Amino acid sequence: MLRLAIRVRREDAELVLAELLELAPGGVEEVELGDGIEYAVYGAPGELPALPDLRAAVGAALVEVSTREIPDDWAERWREFHRPLVLGGAITVRPPWEQPGETPIDVVIDPGQAFGTGAHATTRLSLELMVDASRPLGVGLAANIPGEAWPGGEHPGLAANIPVDASRPLGPLLDLGCGSGVLGIVGARLGWKPVVAVDFDPASVEAAGANAAVNGVDLDVRRLDLRTDPLPAAPTVVANLLSPLLIAWAARLGRAQPRRVIASGILEPEADEVARAFAASGLQVTARRARGEWVALLLERTPTLLRERAPTPSPG
Repeated sequence: MLRLAIRVRREDAELVLAELLELAPGGVEEVELGDGIEYAVYGAPGELPALPDLRAAVGAALVEVSTREIPDDWAERWREFHRPLVLGGAITVRPPWEQPGETPIDVVIDPGQAFGTGAHATTRLSLELMVDASRPLGVGLAANIPGEAWPGGEHPGLAANIPVDASRPLGPLLDLGCGSGVLGIVGARLGWKPVVAVDFDPASVEAAGANAAVNGVDLDVRRLDLRTDPLPAAPTVVANLLSPLLIAWAARLGRAQPRRVIASGILEPEADEVARAFAASGLQVTARRARGEWVALLLERTPTLLRERAPTPSPG
């Protein structure tokens, strides 16, 4: 078995992934490299995409291509990479081969072609802010502190096992750039309804629909280009996208909808630029969450409660 790895520039990663999935419909592994992203495809000799096709798909974003042999038990090792994500006592996101979680919300996501199994920091940050946004004001609200500082890696509200009330109607939700559909599916389980999930990648649209069916969730999945197509209106939007796409979408927003945006997929140095783009449409940052190099923002039109925590003074 061979592993074909393609290293690309971070700013081009999302567009490259869409192209690679056309060449490798069996799925692509994503690896964080700090200054870039590595996508890997597995297969027997003769089954992998040809190098000329890769170069044509990736273009100027290509940094390096490498190939190496891997042990025959790679499929089992791939399964070991995808472990359940448990957010406090609220949500479990797991692959289908893992046992059901003990949390009130248990979501099954097949880690196939589409991005978003809960393992990536950007997905986790989005889920944490969604849990916060689903609770009544003053309960388990987000704090502006880095993920590494939370006990056990958990946000304080989540670590406290504050119960989730999924029976409380939360209104419509738009999952923008849905990938596997994990955010939209969790949103529906938390009480948002109806939920529309959109993505430009056909594999993501198919995967989101399949995952919604497995979880018994009514998800309206559509293939749209957020840069050019009219998008469904919803008072709450969760958008786990790279910063350039978030900024492009923010520029298209009016001043009526949405009332709340959970924006993730933002690298720390880009967070202020993304915040300014949304501020131009009347959305202000009311919570900022960080995990490693990634940042997620909660933005609202009429903040009713400041969710920021003042920085802790340095000792001495």
